[in-house]
Amino acid sequence: MKHQSFDIARSNRQKRVVLYSHDTLGFGHLRRNMLLAAALKRMDPAPDVLMIAGMNEAGAFKLPEGVDVLTLPAYGKRADGSYHARSLGLELAELARLRSDIIRGALLAYDPDLVIVDNVPRGAQSELDAPLAALRKRGHVRIVLGLRDVIDAAETVRAQWLKRRNFAAIRDWFDEVWIYGDPAFFNLVAEYGFGDDFAANAHFLGYLDQRTRLSGITCPMPIPSDPYVLCAVGGGRDGAALCRAFADCTLPAGHRGIILTGTQMPVAARDHLEARVAARSDIDIVDFLPEPLPLMQGAARIIAMGGYNTVTEALSLRRPTLIVPRTAPRREQVLRAERLAAQGAIGMILPDQLTPARLSAWLAGPTPAAGLGQAMLDMTGLDRMQIRARALLDQPAMLEAVA
Repeated sequence: MKHQSFDIARSNRQKRVVLYSHDTLGFGHLRRNMLLAAALKRMDPAPDVLMIAGMNEAGAFKLPEGVDVLTLPAYGKRADGSYHARSLGLELAELARLRSDIIRGALLAYDPDLVIVDNVPRGAQSELDAPLAALRKRGHVRIVLGLRDVIDAAETVRAQWLKRRNFAAIRDWFDEVWIYGDPAFFNLVAEYGFGDDFAANAHFLGYLDQRTRLSGITCPMPIPSDPYVLCAVGGGRDGAALCRAFADCTLPAGHRGIILTGTQMPVAARDHLEARVAARSDIDIVDFLPEPLPLMQGAARIIAMGGYNTVTEALSLRRPTLIVPRTAPRREQVLRAERLAAQGAIGMILPDQLTPARLSAWLAGPTPAAGLGQAMLDMTGLDRMQIRARALLDQPAMLEAVA
């Protein structure tokens, strides 16, 4: 006979939260979860926080105090969006099973009160199906899906979500959907026609203000005393063209340039870039910084690709920013950049229009107004996240037991 019983031991222990990100391209998902983890640890009382990350670089980041991370064997992502094993000599299906088994074992052993899944309801390659189903059988965990403001073009999102059975996964496993964006800028629910059932459990939290990362940290590299322009391309897998154009552009008089390539730039592209920069004395190359925000804060201008984290970093810091968004295989970056550019919050150049001359012209032009994005957008997402997390964590834990 099955019955519900209140778990006294669970009610007396410190609450436990898991943050999952699949991490197949770039550092955006991981950085977003680190930001959320730090906000969770600022709550009173603060929960224990375990991050589950999908790339080995996770171990190089400075985690918020009181947060630990489990790193999974990594997927790689090709230019066409397909997956492969990044390092291990495994077939894709073998790697998916391995990662799923690791996640399931970790979740059942850690026994969290709240799980926050970043961006992909069923995980990469459906690796969360078995873990989330097993957790749901325990009856007491709350599960949340966190989404960035823009996913992709509307027709693409609808087709992919139906094909991947994301709506069924949300219905069966998830208690809430948190959207890290402002519906006045991009109403994800309406834009994608997700319907009333989805809307009933969706909460627009606002954008995530990245400035909280600046507390108590110093830049891991010397910040130039001269004015400088920062060119940043996230993980770097598809950022070589922007870096090459920047390496050949004309910097404003008295300025230096810094190229932050990321660790995922192909070796041949990195070697080519270094050869181009070798002839210049006013540009430096850095492959990886565990915390680049102080470097971004000090930049006179920023030139970057258009991922969620990069854009919200620039808007949070009120830095004049030019975005060269990715346009394929997803249109997420270009959709976000087009709307922000139309409202004067950033500058934008499309990849097929990218030339050193275009970059030079933007750098030589009048300094763009900074801070428009922050004034225009709701940036209180971390505060609202804490409120929603506390509401879910404070719900009584109920166990389904078999007598």
